[in-house]
Amino acid sequence: MAFSRDPLDELVVPDGTEAKEVDLVTDGDVLVGARSTIDFGVRGRNVLAGESVEFGGAIEAEGDCRLDMWCDVAENVLVGQDAYIGERVHVAGEMKVAGDLDIGDDVEIEEGFEANGWIVIRNPMPTIVLLFVYLKHLLLVGEEDTAQRLVSELVDEEGDAQPDVEPLVIPRNATVSDDAWRVSTPATIGDDCRLHGNVRAETIDVGTDTTIFGSLRARGDVTVGEGTRIHGDLTTRDGDVTIEPNARILGDVSCNDLELGPEAEIDGTIRADGEITMGTTERDPE
Repeated sequence: MAFSRDPLDELVVPDGTEAKEVDLVTDGDVLVGARSTIDFGVRGRNVLAGESVEFGGAIEAEGDCRLDMWCDVAENVLVGQDAYIGERVHVAGEMKVAGDLDIGDDVEIEEGFEANGWIVIRNPMPTIVLLFVYLKHLLLVGEEDTAQRLVSELVDEEGDAQPDVEPLVIPRNATVSDDAWRVSTPATIGDDCRLHGNVRAETIDVGTDTTIFGSLRARGDVTVGEGTRIHGDLTTRDGDVTIEPNARILGDVSCNDLELGPEAEIDGTIRADGEITMGTTERDPE
């Protein structure tokens, strides 16, 4: 994954991500910006959260888990490698760590914890804050290659690298629930995803063969990929909408300009202040 700016300045839902019952499940890492509320539990490779993040379910990390200070987890935390827990973190369930546990002051784990490796009690979590501050500084001064190496070392360490798997990135101050995904940043949703909730973002780009049980609303442009199904309205305040071939909107569409690909369908009312362009299916020569 190549970064050209602060990686927490955009909602990124990688290919194949699913909302399964009470969990968000992804094959890659999970990065959550500070002061966000995630009503789901999360399951991924490495899980990293900034300060004051609230999780409404359990955390299951195949690799490492890093929770900054004042995070709150409503259920268990299960970690396949090492865990780094900041001060004043609250876990309503139990914590099980297969590797080392580095834990800060005033941490409350209601049902106890165990670790197979070393247990160190201190305050390690400025590491998370320092990481993102340093990363942002590298990007500001144009050191994109150095920033990329830093992220690669963090995410793909010790031979467990999966460079083709993008992380799930939830920006700062976001709210993610069955009801709505609310961010004040652009949102990119990958291919073959299955999500529940209305998506609210600056701009929205949805990949192919994805299903969203909710509406899309943005200030700017919205793109819906080929074969995707949106079970709700699609609205943009100031932008254009592109609906690619075989996509279907099971609701109304409101926008400036509208581009419809071949065999794209809109089940509701179209309100377009500008132009409507409709593609046609090319016929094979006889």
